[in-house]
Amino acid sequence: MKLENKLKLARVAQGDLTQQDLADKVGCSRQTIHSIESGKFVPSVELALKIAKILNSKVEDIFYFSGELS
Repeated sequence: MKLENKLKLARVAQGDLTQQDLADKVGCSRQTIHSIESGKFVPSVELALKIAKILNSKVEDIFYFSGELS
């Protein structure tokens, strides 16, 4: 299983929020947002919850597993 995300889609749907705008709102760097969007970094539960709240979404609408359970 791999953790996937729809962060970029959710971010753009919120009035074309930039990576920097989102980073400022959740208290992380723009590079962290970029790394999450590109699948290179898995956010902590706390950061995932902050992101979901800022984007008016459920965590599971942004982050999800792909593939089969082992």
